Amino acid sequence: NRAMPAPRQYDQETRDRAVRMYRERRSAHPAESAIQARRQVGALIDVKSETLRGWIERSEIDAGVRPGTTSDEHTELVRLRREVAELRRANEILRTASAFFAAAELDRRLK
Repeated sequence: NRAMPAPRQYDQETRDRAVRMYRERRSAHPAESAIQARRQVGALIDVKSETLRGWIERSEIDAGVRPGTTSDEHTELVRLRREVAELRRANEILRTASAFFAAAELDRRLK
């Protein structure tokens, strides 16, 4: 069993606004490094620069600018993996039941 992930501290609107602020900062201050821009924006909205980096990368992946699995693809993968696990459990139950009934039928015929 997997542990439940920690609840998200920031809503999607906050994350989107932070990414937008970062992009605006990068445009307004081209001499500033990405790290400096993340630190400045992070300080303004009280978010760690590494947290902001993750949000920026996620938005770039979702926009197709950066390679990776999009949020929608990830959600679909999680759903499909659960479904596969469920189907495997159901198949195992059916195999066991089939073997049980086949053995019972054979036992009945031998009597």
